[in-house]
Amino acid sequence: AASAPRPLPSSGPKSLREMPHPLATSSSEEMGPALTPSPDLLLPRSIADKDLSLPNGTPVDTSSPASSSSLLNRLQLDDDLDVETRDLFVTVDDPKKHVCTMETYITYRVTTKTTRAEFDLPEYSVRRRYQDFDWLRNKLEESQPTHLIPPLPEKFVVKGVVDRFSEEFVETRRKALDKFLKRITDHPVLSFNEHFNVFLTAKDLNAYKKQGMALLSKMGESVKYVTGGYKLRSRPLEFAAIGEYLDTFSLKLGTIDRIAQRIIKEQLEYLVELREYGPVYSTWGGLEVELSEPLEGVSACIGNCCTALEELSEDMTEDFLPVLREYILYAESMKNVLKKRDQVQAEYEAKLEAVALKREDRPKVPTDVEKCQDRVECFNADLKADMERWQNNKRQDFRQLLMGMADKNIQYYEKVCVT
Repeated sequence: AASAPRPLPSSGPKSLREMPHPLATSSSEEMGPALTPSPDLLLPRSIADKDLSLPNGTPVDTSSPASSSSLLNRLQLDDDLDVETRDLFVTVDDPKKHVCTMETYITYRVTTKTTRAEFDLPEYSVRRRYQDFDWLRNKLEESQPTHLIPPLPEKFVVKGVVDRFSEEFVETRRKALDKFLKRITDHPVLSFNEHFNVFLTAKDLNAYKKQGMALLSKMGESVKYVTGGYKLRSRPLEFAAIGEYLDTFSLKLGTIDRIAQRIIKEQLEYLVELREYGPVYSTWGGLEVELSEPLEGVSACIGNCCTALEELSEDMTEDFLPVLREYILYAESMKNVLKKRDQVQAEYEAKLEAVALKREDRPKVPTDVEKCQDRVECFNADLKADMERWQNNKRQDFRQLLMGMADKNIQYYEKVCVT
């Protein structure tokens, strides 16, 4: 009937309707690859009762290693992108501090090597500051509203708590900015964006910034000026499943982040006490000749514990926490894209109702409705493809992160163990 809205057909290589709810089962074998639950959300009831293997078939030995050989040597990470077929490489390095009359800021060198025809030269080297990266991300969100834009590290830090010009902070931010650009470089659509090309090649980026806000694409304009006050009738099950998954993922990851920060804080407080504790035994040994040797041994052991604990805390601060924070921000970015998709669907449903009520007075509306449905389909296909890509990256990143942290903890206890 003309008054009944048509169901939204699914696009893309495979419909997510064919996949079970990502939070409804703990069996990864029953689920499609795009929405396989993260291992940090769903855990087997008894790991010890069954043999484990990685998705690529590599067996996992759950017993404790007999030596300090790295656990990462057992891990074979799947690489979806053959390095030999890549034609664009971007790196961020060489941070430099600039002190001006009005402000002090850090710039980073962005080096690009490419064989793409869109670039005039095979290699570029430009310097960019944080606000330039922020400009790029905003432009990508404007021009590619249907795609997931990788998150940037947070700009603001609490004064007096974190020194944003310290070597540790600058290096952590450099790594995050480097990963941000690599995420874009590996994307089959974002890497060809004209604003990304300008960011990588323009010597003076301010000239492009002064041109003002570019006109939004038709898709972006449709999203921005969607029919106000219309409530989405129902989100399709496949996208409702994505939304619920992201909510649960963010909640669990936020809890892990808070606990990890508390552990690091307690480790640092313990380290301060330990550094004061060791020298006491050395002083005591100078007063008790008969006990000098064992007391010096205790002092040396405590010193060794201090070094090992300091290394472990640095690894958690520099390697573990940034990845957690990145994926918390990543989940928020995905939620924003999902909201935009819902807005376009709401516009589509509103137009369908208008056609049902006034179809005889507005013969051109059906064509307009078809165009709106095309936009919905575009969103569906792009969102599902980006969700699958994000899930693949997440599995690899967390597999490497968690195995690496297990390795670091084993090394720590081996160093502090008294034989």
